[in-house]
Amino acid sequence: MLPIEQARANRERVSFEGLSAPPFTGTREVEVDVDTLRPYVDWQFFFHAWELKGKFPAILEQPAARELYDDALGLLEGIELRPRGVYGFWPAQAEGDDIQLDGATRFCFLRQQSAYGDSRPNRCLADYVAAEGDHVGAFAVAVHGADELAARYEAELDDYKAIMVKALADRLAEAFAEYLHERARREWYVPDERLSSDDLVAERFRGIRPASGYPACPDHSEKGKLFDLLAAERVGLELTESFAMTPAAAVSGIYLAHPQARYFSVGRIGRDQVEDYAVRKGMSLEETERWLRPNLGYETRALSPL
Repeated sequence: MLPIEQARANRERVSFEGLSAPPFTGTREVEVDVDTLRPYVDWQFFFHAWELKGKFPAILEQPAARELYDDALGLLEGIELRPRGVYGFWPAQAEGDDIQLDGATRFCFLRQQSAYGDSRPNRCLADYVAAEGDHVGAFAVAVHGADELAARYEAELDDYKAIMVKALADRLAEAFAEYLHERARREWYVPDERLSSDDLVAERFRGIRPASGYPACPDHSEKGKLFDLLAAERVGLELTESFAMTPAAAVSGIYLAHPQARYFSVGRIGRDQVEDYAVRKGMSLEETERWLRPNLGYETRALSPL
């Protein structure tokens, strides 16, 4: 591993010429119906949830997959689910490995520290935001009603439909995130973007929507700042003490518009970065190590569970 200062010196260097501003700043609430989200559903992961292997739509040649798919489409007709969300844009600037939004919210990020031995940079999400004059977006979406509907089916001893409802709600939440990201891109920096369903699934578009807890930003506790920024409780979204989202069929994250922005895995990190990150977060080293446990590249004393 590289010392953190060497990793920062090897950051990804991108140009920030031609920055564009979004049409508004602040937040907007969004409510859509299930039919609006159906074209954005990635059925590949729906079948993964049922442990059926194969690529969609070729997987439909399997009788079990075809039956499951037909049942899912039938259940989607008139299903009692309520997709609600909130998104917004803010002036932003990168400050080291952090992104400062509108002078109020500071998102803290981690940087890759692996010594690759080649020309690859040591990336951090803050590399894709300019030191001044830039903007960042954020969003949180959820599909409400799945738990209640599943409980109703369970009371009727129909476990199959109960499981189906939850699986569909998860897929619709991801579809909602895709739908809203497309809307945000068109409003902000690619007004003429028109992509096919295959293009959307393959993410052949500009910009990314990284989420806390995923490889590029593995610290779940940053979700607290995100939810405060969005006032996500207005659309029925809450966080548990461990920063899990409720309802469970929910997705949240930030929008980065830079054309070179990409997903990556932070991977293992050193004690020097963790100590620096703890200071930036205003947390104790022990608490920071608990949140970052899967990424620690060094031995610690026994950590109590979260």
